[in-house]
Amino acid sequence: MLAGRYEIVGRIGSGGMADVYKAMDHKLNRFVAVKVMKPEFQSDSTFISKFRREAQAAAGLANPNIVNVYDVGEDQGNYYIVMELVEGITLKEYIVKKGKLSVREATSIAIQVGMGLAAAHDQGIVHRDVKPQNIIISTDGKVKVTDFGIARAASSNTISANAMGSVHYSSPEQVRGGYSDARSDIYSLGITLYEMVTGKVPFDGETTVAIAIKHLQDEMEAPSRYTPDLPYSLEQIIYKCTQKSVERRYQSMNDVIADLKRSLMEPDGRFVQLTPLTDHSQTVLISQADQAAIRNASSTVPGSGAEPEEVYSSIPAARKGVVDKPLDPEEEETPTEEESDPSSGLEKAVTIGSFVVCGLIIAVLIYFICRAAGLIGGPGGSASGSGNGQTGAAAASTAAAVESAVSDETEVPNLVGMTESEATATAQSKSLGIKYIGEKSSDKAAGTIIEQTPAAGTSVSKNTTITYYRSSGPQTIAIPQVVGRAQADAQKDLTASGFTNVKVVQENSETVSLGNVISVTPVEGQQVTGATEITLTVSSGSANAGTVSVIDYRGSSISYAEEDATNKGLLVSINYDVTDRIGEDEVIRQSIDPGEEVRAGSEIIFTVNNEEKMLSGETVTAPGVSAETESVVDIGNGTTATATQTPEAPSSWVCTANLGAPSNYTNGSYRLVLVQNINGQDTETVVAEGDSSLEFPYLLQITGAEGETSGMVYLYELVEGEYVPRVTWPVTFELQS
Repeated sequence: MLAGRYEIVGRIGSGGMADVYKAMDHKLNRFVAVKVMKPEFQSDSTFISKFRREAQAAAGLANPNIVNVYDVGEDQGNYYIVMELVEGITLKEYIVKKGKLSVREATSIAIQVGMGLAAAHDQGIVHRDVKPQNIIISTDGKVKVTDFGIARAASSNTISANAMGSVHYSSPEQVRGGYSDARSDIYSLGITLYEMVTGKVPFDGETTVAIAIKHLQDEMEAPSRYTPDLPYSLEQIIYKCTQKSVERRYQSMNDVIADLKRSLMEPDGRFVQLTPLTDHSQTVLISQADQAAIRNASSTVPGSGAEPEEVYSSIPAARKGVVDKPLDPEEEETPTEEESDPSSGLEKAVTIGSFVVCGLIIAVLIYFICRAAGLIGGPGGSASGSGNGQTGAAAASTAAAVESAVSDETEVPNLVGMTESEATATAQSKSLGIKYIGEKSSDKAAGTIIEQTPAAGTSVSKNTTITYYRSSGPQTIAIPQVVGRAQADAQKDLTASGFTNVKVVQENSETVSLGNVISVTPVEGQQVTGATEITLTVSSGSANAGTVSVIDYRGSSISYAEEDATNKGLLVSINYDVTDRIGEDEVIRQSIDPGEEVRAGSEIIFTVNNEEKMLSGETVTAPGVSAETESVVDIGNGTTATATQTPEAPSSWVCTANLGAPSNYTNGSYRLVLVQNINGQDTETVVAEGDSSLEFPYLLQITGAEGETSGMVYLYELVEGEYVPRVTWPVTFELQS
């Protein structure tokens, strides 16, 4: 729950800068999308303040083609933006799905994107990261642009290319590091339109640098090469949007929209005016006001506090990208593209200055190396000495230079397991810095370092910064609701939740059914680690369930007799016979006389009137006899049955059951153990064990202690030399003779 208002209900996706979640706004009772900044950005206070300002500015945009921003805030170190939730897919996914779009569909999408961007430009907001991934097509066909303001906030920070978005759609001035304005968005829209109609981007490469260079130097392949039926007018619009010089592009998004609409009516029209790259182009006249603005721009470098948009806005609107009326080609010479771009002079000066500084640094290094070699001044500066001496001096100076270079390297220490204060001191002793980038759950103590980059032992330059993750302590899990559930189900839920140490104890209960969970320790809902011992207290039945008084079931329906006898703790078996004295499926006889007191768990056999089932082979079997000799016995009401018996055969308590496969058994060596409470003491008996996997369903046939009607069978699995409990089955025993 963020800010006590937004309840996170699911994850939508992740980007380079943030994770996006679906959330319920409890104040306005609606679903929204919440974008939460990643830890590496949350630690940068400059980025956060700039990001908040830009997000608040974007929140002022209201347009049907823009994903509206509702709120921006911070909760416990989590910086987030609340946006309109749009159900649909991104334009990138749509292009991948269809390969390439039809001309009419691509043009319609481009117009809607342009309308959203035009509304933003009118408010002085430039997107700077227009790409198909930031364009959403809703389920009702509406096209919306998202992520306004984020690129501008990110542009002043050192972040990865992944976080900034794909360089495939960046304008030349952006990849060059120059100032960008609304015309940069026009370039990116042109690249996006190119991809829509061809199914591919115009510039691609193995690295972002290679792609950036292509944006600056290469001419793109004609889109009609991949889409031969592409209308001439639409191809010309793409060309004009993607001109490398900002002055040769469309100067406003409204102009782009107007030409896109016209291209739908005049596919082969020649209304798009491209400025030619020839010596006959018109000269751009710069006014005094323009020159003053450019001088201001040259003094407004990054870090001075002024934004590029502020400089651009100081140029009169009538002069932004507007050229004078074309003159006679013979009267004027066309300036080069470099001359028509005000920023090129500044870039030349910066480049020349860089070469000068580098030259000075190299000269100083050569001076000190020569001085160390004795070639300049000092005792070694004399011209006397043999050639061998000079060679030795040169070799010595080279060795000294190499040693000096090596001395600038240092080995990264191992910070894992240290506290932040210990890590800081250790890093400083090696002339290194450290930077916190986030927390992760770990079995290490909270506050200690668990990951570092670069790794320990790596050789790096001095003053390198080591980034690290801090332990937030062991991950905790909430104990699920298991009270009242069958023991096997409770154990399965605990294992699925991540608990590895589950213990079962038995206890008599008058209210909880045999085999169900009475209580769990720690209690349900408590947050504990996965290694915490969880104790399930399971019902072993009523302590007073010693005897059962049997009633007369004869003449009753078998459904009633079976239900009532089972509820009283008797085990029911059914045989079939036929008579015309009672109705079908009614009890003819019962093996325990009415009024007799028997022990709970005893078997009662009902003989039921059903001719069809009797003829199918289910015969009447007299209770209390076992196979040795055959005899005919009278079982009442003139009915006889054939039985085999051994009069003196000893009786035993036997359990036969099919055991289902537990979800947490990994087919390792096993041990089955029977536990019964005999005279107040839990007694264990190993039923089966083996080094190979146990196959399920497993037919369990065991003999229990005399007079004991119940018990628990435990399955243990050998893990790293120790037997670990996996599941427990409650079982019942029947008296057989």
